[in-house]
Amino acid sequence: MKLRVEVVALDCLMVRLFDEIAEANMPWMLAASESLRAAFAEHLIDLVPSYTTLMVHYDLTALSPNQARELIAEALIDLTPNARTRGTCHVLPVWYDLSVGPELSLLSQSSGLPIEEVIRRHSAHEYQVFALGFAPGFAFMGLVEEVLAAPRLNTPRKKVAAGSVGIAERQTAAYPVVSPGGWNLIGRTPAKLFDRNRDGYSLMQPGDTVRFEAIGHAEFINLGGDDTPQEALA
Repeated sequence: MKLRVEVVALDCLMVRLFDEIAEANMPWMLAASESLRAAFAEHLIDLVPSYTTLMVHYDLTALSPNQARELIAEALIDLTPNARTRGTCHVLPVWYDLSVGPELSLLSQSSGLPIEEVIRRHSAHEYQVFALGFAPGFAFMGLVEEVLAAPRLNTPRKKVAAGSVGIAERQTAAYPVVSPGGWNLIGRTPAKLFDRNRDGYSLMQPGDTVRFEAIGHAEFINLGGDDTPQEALA
């Protein structure tokens, strides 16, 4: 762990703990998050975790930048991950099909694996939620096997269906709402990923884990899934 504190704005500091993305980072990130929240207490406006950083937005009327830096330094002295601090494990049902996951064939070709094996490998791993962003409830997860990694599409789609599950490089995610997007789509989940009436709005939070579970078309429909082909949304 290489601690660095960088200025983001007059009232924001970026705490950088790591230089590379890794699942092993998350226990340290969670421990740092807890310690910083306790240290800043009521003077903390927001704390935004990401793959390797924590952005601390604090009350500038209560703390000077130097005082904020001192709190950060004190909070992270002898930082130790808490083995009992674990997020929720979510199981997301996914209908893997070419009509809703048109890049299944592309990943099959690039990996040299049959489509069924691409599906099996993607759904066999428990993924770490690293960060939320891009759209409300959009959780960046990883890391997918290197053999399944694929770059974003050269030309993003103007409209991606809500629930679409995709891969970009070694990340995977599910689109919470209809939006533009350039990820390689491989399936669709009927799960409601963003809800204004839910505490925290997003189904998933950084520190949680996700496992995708392959389901058939009938179960997908019974769970409230929309099977409109992706091509029909273009």
